[in-house]
Order: sequence, then C-alpha cells, then structure tokens
Amino acid sequence: MSAPHLPKVAGIDPAVTASPHTVAPTSTSTSTSTPTSTPARTAHAPAPAPAASSVIQDRLAGMVSDLTTLHELTERLARACDLASSLQEFLRAGAALVGARRGLLVLEPSDGLGPATTIGLGLSRADLGHIETVPRGSTSYGRILDGLPDAHGGSDVLPEPGLVPAPGSAGQTAPVDPRHREVAVRLGFAASYSLPVTADAPGRLGAAVWLYDEQAEPSDRQRDLVGLYVRHASEHLARMVEVERSRSDLATVSEELLPSRLPRISGVQLAARHHSGPRGGGDWYDALPLPEGALGLSVGSVTGSGPSAVAAMGRLRASLRAYAVMEGEDPVAVLSDLELLLRLTEPARSATALFAYCEPAGTTQSGSRRNKIILAGAGHTPPLLIGERRTEYVETTLSAPLGMLSCWEAPSVEIEPAPGETVLLYTDGLLRRTGDPMDRAYARLHAAAAGIPRSAREDPAAICDHILRTVLPEAQAHDAASAMDAAEDIVLLAARFD
Repeated sequence: MSAPHLPKVAGIDPAVTASPHTVAPTSTSTSTSTPTSTPARTAHAPAPAPAASSVIQDRLAGMVSDLTTLHELTERLARACDLASSLQEFLRAGAALVGARRGLLVLEPSDGLGPATTIGLGLSRADLGHIETVPRGSTSYGRILDGLPDAHGGSDVLPEPGLVPAPGSAGQTAPVDPRHREVAVRLGFAASYSLPVTADAPGRLGAAVWLYDEQAEPSDRQRDLVGLYVRHASEHLARMVEVERSRSDLATVSEELLPSRLPRISGVQLAARHHSGPRGGGDWYDALPLPEGALGLSVGSVTGSGPSAVAAMGRLRASLRAYAVMEGEDPVAVLSDLELLLRLTEPARSATALFAYCEPAGTTQSGSRRNKIILAGAGHTPPLLIGERRTEYVETTLSAPLGMLSCWEAPSVEIEPAPGETVLLYTDGLLRRTGDPMDRAYARLHAAAAGIPRSAREDPAAICDHILRTVLPEAQAHDAASAMDAAEDIVLLAARFD
C-alpha cells in the first residue's frame, strides 16, 4: 500500500512530513485481514491534510505580515521630504523591526563631502556625547565607520564584568573596553545591534546601531526584515544626501552674494538676518556707505527660486550698489535705472525693491541734528518704524514691481526717525511664512514690533531676533535657522538711529 499524498494548498506542493500520530493506527488483525479491509484504511488516510495545511497557511500568513510591515515602513520613509526627517524615520523603523527602544545613526559619507551628523532615538544630546567618547574600535558600528574589512555589523552583547563569552556564542569574544562598559552602564544598555548604511552609488553613508536594555539580540526573522529595510532605505537616504548637498551649496552661494559684514556708520547701528528657503531664493539686503557720511539701505526680492534666481539677485544687487553711489540722494532715480537694466537684460523677470538714502544726525556738512531718510519702493513691503512712543508702518506710495511696466516711476517718501527709533526693512517672505492672509500677517508683525521688550530696543540684532521668534509659527520660532525648511526666503535689516 502506498502512503497517502498531501493535498496542494494555494498551488504549493508542501514537502511536510506527516507526524506519526496523524496516521490511522493499525493492529495485527488488520494486517492479516482480507483485501476488503483496504478501503477502510484508505478512508482514514486524508487525516494528516488539515495539520499540514495549517502549517503552510501559518507560514504564508507570516510572509504576508512581514511584506505588509515592510511596505508600510517604506511608504512612511518615502513621505519624508528632507534628510533630517528621513534619518529619524529610518532610525524609528529599524528600532521597531529589531525590537529595540533606543538607537543612534551616524551619517558620515565615505566620500568626505558631508553632511556629517549624529542623531539619536530615545537619547539626549548629553547621551550622544557620552557615546562619542567611546573609542570607535571597541564598537561594531565604529569599525563600520572606519571602513575596516571585518566590519559587517551585527550583535554586540556586553558580558558581565570579568566574564568572556564562550567561543561561538553571540556577542563579543574579546574584553570590553572600559570606557565602553562605563558608558553602557551610565545609559543603561547591555547589548546593541548595528548595520552599515550603504548605497550603490555613493558607497558607505554611515552606520546605525540600536540599543537593548537587556542582553538580547534580534531573531533570524528580525535580522532578515531589518536587512531588507536597510537596503531599501539606504538608497532613499543617498538621494536625500544629494538633495541636502545641493541645498547647502546653493545657500552658500546665496550667502556669499550678500554682505559678509555690515558697515560702521556714525550715528547708526545695523543688524541683519537672512534665512534661505530649501530651493534658494532671490531675496537680498545691502548697507552701503555713501559720500558725506550718508548711508544707503536696500532690500529686494527677485521672482523665482533656484540657481537662476540667486544669480539674478546677485546681478541686481551689484547694479543697485553702483547706481546708489552715483545718484543715491535720489532713490527714485536709483530704482528707475535698476528697472531699465532689468527690462533690457532680463525681460522675463520681475523684482521688488526698496532703497533708502539715510542721513544720520550730525554726519552731513549741514550739521543737522535730525535723522533724515528718503526712500522709494517698487512693489515692496513698507518699512516699519519702531520706537518707544510709536510703532507704525511707513506710508510708501503703492507702485508696481520692477519689470512690470514699460517705464517705472513713483514718488519718494521722507521720514525723520527720532533718536532711539529703529527702521525695520524686510521682505514678504517673513509675512508669507506665517501662513496667514497678508492683512493678518501685517497685523502680526506690527504686534510683534510693538511688544519688543524695552531692554531689547537698544540692540537692532535683538529686535530682529524678537521679531523672528514672535512672528514665525511655533514650529519655526524655537530656532530661526530651522526655518530653512520653509519655502520662502526671509530678510530683515534693522537700522537704529542714535
């Protein structure tokens, strides 16, 4: 009699051996019975099928569950639009896959072009500082970063003091570095699992390590899952690294086109803040010493973003400086010349600009004790006059941006800041980053300026910082530099008159 064949499930022919208890029991009388008893035994043969089918279904269910988990995690990573959020998501997903609670990722591309950073999951900056004091060679992820041939990552189980794991057991087979053990005890972890972060094109990007509170290591299934995830995620991180490099290079060029330092003019204190958007914008500011102790101030914005807008910004700012030296006492003439240049050289581009000719008190030949400012604007946001007794917008003439009309011209405005008052020039990126309609954004800026503490009113830099912290949304307010993630450039130029 031949053994019964197991049925196929979902097109798979399972090679699962039936357990002995699933076979119908046979007795001595059965073996000596007549052939008529064979059908009875055959009727009991399919009994092993349900058990084998259950095993296969469990395996298939596990595979589907793993694929679903990987799909969800990779989808979450794909939604991360910048390097910082991608690194955090990578570290969080890896911790979930290996069953760890904490971890860190060291980004250190092997080509040396950066960016280089270390982020932690469940670790404070102080904790990361302690970990960085451990010699690299005593940790598996450190050996990965150093590019050693035998560095492939894996589990790092710290044995109890004075004990060495037996050969072939999981964990280290050499004494633990004293500093490594000291930091592990301080932070409360007893094991780690590390993997290299490597992509096809750039090569090694860095290393990730997840920390266990107890002596443990991931199972074979967890190792397979996290290995698949890391291989996919490394390619995404490589793309984000290239994007971050491009952004950094563009921001560097933009900063180099702006003044590296502001001039020192008697009777005036100056301060500026500039934060570029991720695509690089065309906002600029300038402060230029002029003959007879005068000062020229300008802010502006070129339409568009990216390298072309940054280049156009540099050309316009340089041209405005030349026009300001020749005819700075007439801001309308300065902007008219700039508009003509823009219309002839770049007819498809427009720009907003504001130029102010300043005469601080006592610096001119007339010896006047009054501060005087003559300014003109072309489609630009109005300056804000900030003082102890007043906080108000300067009523400039409403005019079109440069390059929008066949011939631009608008009347100038003259104001007299009192001693101790500050004139704040800014671009509309500050208003747009609030996310409010423009009328509410203007009201928000005015309220922020009116609420400047008295101790900060004597320092134009403190005024700029207070404006940024108060006007920007809460997510950007903690650190103005974090506004790099927003789409609009920000320019602030504050001039406080003595």
